[in-house]
Amino acid sequence: MMTDLDAVMREVDERLAAEADPKRADHGEGYHATSMRIRGVRTPVLRSIAGDLARRLKAEPDAAVELASRLVGSGGFDERTLAYILLSRHRAALASLDADGIEALGVGMDNWASVDAYCSLVSGPAWLAGQLDDARIEGWARSSDRWWRRAALVSTTALNKKGALNERGDAARTLPICALLAADRDDMVVKAVSWALRTLAARDPEAVRGFLDAHEDVLAARVQREVRHKLETGVKNPRRE
Repeated sequence: MMTDLDAVMREVDERLAAEADPKRADHGEGYHATSMRIRGVRTPVLRSIAGDLARRLKAEPDAAVELASRLVGSGGFDERTLAYILLSRHRAALASLDADGIEALGVGMDNWASVDAYCSLVSGPAWLAGQLDDARIEGWARSSDRWWRRAALVSTTALNKKGALNERGDAARTLPICALLAADRDDMVVKAVSWALRTLAARDPEAVRGFLDAHEDVLAARVQREVRHKLETGVKNPRRE
């Protein structure tokens, strides 16, 4: 029998409501301003709920995808985060998505926390697995929407984390995205360029040094400072902006 997703959505709503933290929600409004409703549910709780759902829907990947889509479309920040965690826990569901399905799950992102969760848990792993092609990510990088431009960059981090397919990372796919956005001065994009390059630097420092030298005239000073510090010391520049 197919799982009753309407009932599951009601159950999830009740669980999130029970775990809502107004003080945490207020903090979130300032920390990652968004038009989405924020309940302030702690991440460990979201992970616990996602784990429960993934187990219950283990044999129903299509249902898990539909549930994730409903959560994303609910207008809630916590629900959207839960959807991304659910897909990361339900490998068959994530693997079943095509490029359009993956992109649809990112529609409506309007804050860095949602973008980073989406990229770390959904789009980045999907790109690594071949479910997204390079042209799709390049299209995000050329978007007029700052959040999709950030998503293109943050998605590269999945290619270069320890344990990815290539122990030296994937400079061939990472650096072209960084090059497209090297001159972008939107703060959310600048920070993501730095993050993308610092992640690759841990795998292929020579490629990153070459990129910094080649794009020295257009890269933001923050990017050059943080990435060079990472190359020299192994850590991000601790200086606060």
